[in-house]
Amino acid sequence: MRELEFAVLGPLEVRESGAPIRLTGMRRRRLLALLLLRFPHTVAREFLVDALWETPPASARQQVHNAIRDLRAALTATTGNGVLATTGSGVLTTTATGYRLEVPPEAVDAHCFTEGARAARAARREGREAEAVRLFRSALDLWRGEAFAGIDCPAVSAAAAGLEEERLTAIEELTELRLAAGESATLVAELFSLTAAHPLRDALRGHLMLALHRSGRQADALAVYDEGRRLLADELGLEPGRDLRRLHTEILTDTQEDRRTPKPPTPPPTRQATEDHHGPTHHTHHGHHSHHTHHGNHLPRDLPDFTGRTAELALLNSEMDAHHRTTPLTPPGAPSTIVIDGMGGIGKTALAIHFAHRRTPDHPDGQHYIDLHGFTPDRDPLTPEEALGILLRSDGAPPEEIPTGPAERSAAWRSRLAGRRALLVLDNAADAAQVTPLLPGAGDTLTLITTRRKSVAPDGARRLTLGPLPQGEAETLFRRVAGESRTYEAERNPRTDTAEENPRTDASAREPHTTGPAGDSRTNTPAGKPRPATSLARTVALCGHHPLALRLAATRLRDRPSWTVPDLADRLSTPEGRTALLRTADRDLMSVLALSRTRLPAEAQRLAHLLARHPSATHDIAAACAITGLAAPLVEHLLDTLLDHNLADEPTPAHVALPLLVRDCAQSWNPPKAPQLQENPRRLTVVA
Repeated sequence: MRELEFAVLGPLEVRESGAPIRLTGMRRRRLLALLLLRFPHTVAREFLVDALWETPPASARQQVHNAIRDLRAALTATTGNGVLATTGSGVLTTTATGYRLEVPPEAVDAHCFTEGARAARAARREGREAEAVRLFRSALDLWRGEAFAGIDCPAVSAAAAGLEEERLTAIEELTELRLAAGESATLVAELFSLTAAHPLRDALRGHLMLALHRSGRQADALAVYDEGRRLLADELGLEPGRDLRRLHTEILTDTQEDRRTPKPPTPPPTRQATEDHHGPTHHTHHGHHSHHTHHGNHLPRDLPDFTGRTAELALLNSEMDAHHRTTPLTPPGAPSTIVIDGMGGIGKTALAIHFAHRRTPDHPDGQHYIDLHGFTPDRDPLTPEEALGILLRSDGAPPEEIPTGPAERSAAWRSRLAGRRALLVLDNAADAAQVTPLLPGAGDTLTLITTRRKSVAPDGARRLTLGPLPQGEAETLFRRVAGESRTYEAERNPRTDTAEENPRTDASAREPHTTGPAGDSRTNTPAGKPRPATSLARTVALCGHHPLALRLAATRLRDRPSWTVPDLADRLSTPEGRTALLRTADRDLMSVLALSRTRLPAEAQRLAHLLARHPSATHDIAAACAITGLAAPLVEHLLDTLLDHNLADEPTPAHVALPLLVRDCAQSWNPPKAPQLQENPRRLTVVA
C-alpha cells in the first residue's frame, strides 16, 4: 500500500514509502507548506490567497485552484511496477471552503515531534526519567535542520519560528533530565554550542553554568554568567533573570546543591523577567525574593447586563479546558490565542471582556487590555511599536527601560510574559501585521483578539466568528434594556404585526421571519389582536438579531413610554426608519458599520453598494457579474473581501448575502464609478 510522508522539520520533503517525491516550483512548495501549517484542518481559500500574495491579483483564486491541481498531480506518482497510482487525488481533498490534506497524523513529522515531546513530559511527571530521556531524544532526532527551510513565505516563517521554539524547549528539558541523571562533563561541549547559537536563552546558559560547576570548573561557570549579563545589557538593557542570578550566587558562594531535579532558569524558553524589570532584587543567602511583585488587572468593566452568547461561551470554555489538558499538538504551558471576529457592533468586545473576567482566576499573573483602534472614527490604528509601548508601561516597565523600535519592544514584551500565566485582550485589531508582534512567545498566556476581519487570525489561533444572537437571547437582551416591567403588547392598537414585511426588507434579513414559539403563554390574546411574542419577534428580526441594534431599539422604546412594541416595529420596517431609529446621542449603528468601509478597496465598496440596492438578497457569481458588469474572477475576489470583513454571509457554497443592516448602510455609500479608481484607505466616511 502506498504511504506518503511529509517532513517539515528541515527542508520540506514528501516521501513515498521512504523514497523522496520531487516537488518543483516555489509556489507549489509554498502551497504544500501552508496546507501543512493548518494540518489536519481545512485551509480556507482566502488564507491561501493572503499568504501567497502581498497584493493578490484578480486571478488569485484561479491561480490557487491551478496550483492545487498541480500539487495533487505531483502527489500522484507511479508505483514501482509502472502502474499509475491515484492515491494523490485522495490525499488532497477539496471542501466547500478550502482544501485539506487527508493523511494520518503520524505521516507528518511535526506531529510526531509534538506527540513524542508530550509523551516524554508525561513520563517525567510520572517519575519515569529514563523513558522521558529516550522519548525526548527520539522526538528531537526527527529534526534535520531549520523547519520549512527554503520556503519564502511570511506565514510559513512565523510557524517555523514557533516550531523552533518548541524544539529548544524540548532540548532544555532533555538537558535538565540529563543533568539530574549525573551527566555534566559530557554535556559541556554540546551546551557551549547551543548557548553560542541562542545567547539570550537563560535556560541554556544556566544549564551550561551548572554543567561546568559540577565538572569542577567554577571560574568558567562564572565567566559564562558574566558574558550573558553583558550581552543582555548591551542588546536589551536588561539584567539576567531571577533564577539565573540565584544560580550565579550559589556558584559564587559554592553553595549550589546537587539537586535531583536541578532548576536552572524556569520556564525553559526564556527568562522569568516578571519581577526583574521593577528594579534590583534583594536576596537572602538562598536566593529568595524579599518582596513580591503585583500584576495589575487592566480589563475594562464587564457589562452588568451581558446577555446570551451561551453557545459561544461554552465553546470558548471547552477550547481553554482542552488547551490546559494538553494535546499532542499543544506543548504544556504554551500560549493560547483565540480570535473573535464579526461585523461591527455584533458584540465581540463585550464577549471578550466577559470571558476574560471569567478566566482571570486561571491567569493570575496580570490581565492586560489595549484598544488597537483598527476601526475607530477619526484616528489611525495603533502601530505595533505604539501598542507595545502601552503594554510595557501597563506591566510596570519604567519608561527608561522601554527600548525603541518594534522588534526590540516585541522582544522585551515576550521576555516579560515568559513563564507567566497572564491574560491579554487585543481589542479592535485592524490586521494580522498589527497583532503578531504583540503575541507572547512562551508561558501560559491567553490572548483574546477581537477584529472585524477573518484574516487577522495568526497561525495556530482558534477562531470564533460571532453572528447574530439566537431568537431567545435576542428577545431577552431587548427586554432587559427596554425594561422587564414594560408591557409587550399593543392594547387598543388597531395594528397587527402578522402582515408580511416588504419582500426586499424581509429577504435581506439574516434570520428568517419568526412569529414566536407556538403555545407561548404570552401569546394568549383574543384572535385578531397583536400577539406580544410575535410583536417582539418581529422587532428583533428587524434589528437583524444584532446586539447593538437591539440595544439602540430597546433604548428608544424605554425612552418613549407611549410607544408599544408594534409601534417600534412599524418604524423599523423600512431602511430609512432603521437608519433614523438605530441611533442615540452617543451611538449610531450606521456609523459603526460604515467604519468597515474605510478598510475596503474602492471596487469592493462599489460591489457592496450595488448588491445592497438590488432587490434580491442572495447572489451567486453569475448574478453579481450581471449586476456589476465585472468579470467573474474579479467579482469572486471582491466577494471574498466582503466575506473576510464580515460584511457578507455565505448561506450556501458559491452564494453570498448581505445582512439586513449592512444592506441599509451600503445603500448610502457613494463609491467611485470606475472600479479602477482607488480611495485612500485611511479616509473615514460616516453614514448617518
